[in-house]
Amino acid sequence: MKDAACAAIVAAGATITHHHGVGSEHSPYLGMEIGDLGVKVLRGIKEALDPCGIMNPGKLIPTTAP
Repeated sequence: MKDAACAAIVAAGATITHHHGVGSEHSPYLGMEIGDLGVKVLRGIKEALDPCGIMNPGKLIPTTAP
């Protein structure tokens, strides 16, 4: 049910994020919302600012698709 709800949110043009960010539950849907280029931009920013990957690993950059 969660997958269907999240996919419907993104398909309707709404945002999957919340006032406190994406989080691990919604991370897989962020790529659907911002596209491949948006994910590449986020990944580049994260790599530049956090090269060791210690700040909230797995919480922002989508690693899997729903």
